[in-house]
Amino acid sequence: MFHTANFRFIPGSFYREYEMQTIHKIRLALICGGTSAEREISLKGAQEVEKALDPTRYTVTRYDPASDLEKLVRDSDNLDAAFILLHGRHGEDGTIQGLLDLIGIPYQGSGVLGSALAMDKHMSKIIYQNAGIPTPEWIYLEKTDPIDTRTIITRLGLPLMVKPCVQGSSVGMSRVEEESELEKAIIEALKWDNCVLVESCLIGRELTGGVLGDPNPEPLPLVEIIPGDDFDFFDYVAKYQPGATREICPAEVTEAIASRARDLALKAHNALRLRAYSRTDMILTGDDRLFVLETNTIPGMTPTSLFPQAARAAGIPFARLLDRLIKMALGAKNWQTG
Repeated sequence: MFHTANFRFIPGSFYREYEMQTIHKIRLALICGGTSAEREISLKGAQEVEKALDPTRYTVTRYDPASDLEKLVRDSDNLDAAFILLHGRHGEDGTIQGLLDLIGIPYQGSGVLGSALAMDKHMSKIIYQNAGIPTPEWIYLEKTDPIDTRTIITRLGLPLMVKPCVQGSSVGMSRVEEESELEKAIIEALKWDNCVLVESCLIGRELTGGVLGDPNPEPLPLVEIIPGDDFDFFDYVAKYQPGATREICPAEVTEAIASRARDLALKAHNALRLRAYSRTDMILTGDDRLFVLETNTIPGMTPTSLFPQAARAAGIPFARLLDRLIKMALGAKNWQTG
């Protein structure tokens, strides 16, 4: 396989600059679509990524895992790198990453282990706890477990968040205010997965912290997420319906809080064995405590998505962010283990 990247690192600077000397354009597999509940979001993101990539530097070929996996394998010797733009199952959970490792195509972002750990909300919360990262209390339920609503509420109180363990974009998630709503919410979550997380719902401000860089990741400016009055939380519609949510970047919090939140995002990134970039969602409670909810290994990737907003606030425009991720992918093959 033909690789062309030569990297120049400026010591001591967050903004790492690279030079790429190429004999031919980078042959990039843009992997999008897939079979998860987030297929349409993936396809929309891929349109924006392809539009932003410089056609004088990249030859882009799209592959949809729903139909093109055999073609991707056949074409592997003629591809320099892959850009994964899948969300949810078979995209963020390490499966497509494992395939790309087997056929020798480097890709942006985390490897099999980190992707699988971050995608599983139960496992990631165990890792947060072991790393000293505060996270809301929770109860883990499998499909065969009895649903004892009284025990759950006695332990966790109300309100509660009910989530499928392995899903993205708040698919199958519910906020529960009354005990009478809890069993129905658990049954709904179990339609999307075989295991469910019931979590204490902390009231506060929603923040998200991006991390970028490899092998020395650095935190990006925070974004505050303010869902509209029609939404109980940052659900699927609030995420993707234009105008449904207000986003403030950099978040209007004190520097002391911002510093703690950035540290938590970086700590979560490292604890989960992630690579290149990630975005960690948090709650800031009224008494200024921060709790980590989850970490995303393939954040939304349009110019107005949360991670690109944070990168732009750090002085990295969308097209340059994509270049950096691809360059990190090309350099990762020699050392990637996570």
